[in-house]
Amino acid sequence: MSHATATTIPAPSYVAALVRVLKSFALLRESWVGMIGAGIVIFWVLVAILAPFLSPFDPLATLQPYAKPLTPFAGGGTFWLGTDHIGRDILSRIIWGSRTVLIYAPLAAFTAYAVGIMMGVAAGYFGGWIDDLLSGIADIILSFPVLVLYIIIIATFGASPINIILAITFATGPVVMRIVRGLVLDLKNRDYVAAAQTRGESSWRIMLVEILPNARGPLIVDACLRLGYVIITIGVLGFLGLGLPPPDPDWGGMINETRQMAMFAPHMTLFPCIAISSLILGFNLLADGLREISLRD
Repeated sequence: MSHATATTIPAPSYVAALVRVLKSFALLRESWVGMIGAGIVIFWVLVAILAPFLSPFDPLATLQPYAKPLTPFAGGGTFWLGTDHIGRDILSRIIWGSRTVLIYAPLAAFTAYAVGIMMGVAAGYFGGWIDDLLSGIADIILSFPVLVLYIIIIATFGASPINIILAITFATGPVVMRIVRGLVLDLKNRDYVAAAQTRGESSWRIMLVEILPNARGPLIVDACLRLGYVIITIGVLGFLGLGLPPPDPDWGGMINETRQMAMFAPHMTLFPCIAISSLILGFNLLADGLREISLRD
């Protein structure tokens, strides 16, 4: 694509960037690692979408007259993964819990990226006192242990979906900002940026139309990895009792609710752990596949 046409065509860089992104995902078939990762992610996405049809029971319903855990395939094979300490079907709760993870994790990651990208492009492009101010804010936030920061924020404002998203954004945005800042510092010295400056384009147009689309490769890979980190965070917060309020299915919350009985009925904590690990593995393998493809290009 010629950058000389950027004045007459409003957003050619983004159109070209979108085409390249779609081609990158289409090229995943050249990477078996990426294909496996994409397959795992697609599996959980389908599970989340089809939860009302796949779930054998109401995830909130107590199915036994006496609340006690049943082992997998108990009840004549009725309960494939068993039941928890109050008689709720674990399979149904894992299926519905996938919706919780795949709604709030991407939403939190997207919000963190939106904040981090705006901070990063401004700091990297303008430099000077703007860079010092934004980098100083990021350094202050990153000086706190991440888990302690999550606990302080959620314990102060309460456990709710919005507060969890805001906490993840607050703690993760500066990390994204540093990555974007480094990319912008390199890209802002390219010839096409100088040409855009010569044409008199505004600073924000240069940052968002000329520079940012050309930083897409590392950001896409990091976004897949970041989703894995966010899933871990949501699981850890649920395990600490700071996740989504019960009784809604939450994989981390399921582990927290049953951890004291793990010695006697390990299936209650084992299967939610497997669900979390498999989804994180899927995003990590997908990121590895995308990185492998980008290195070939």
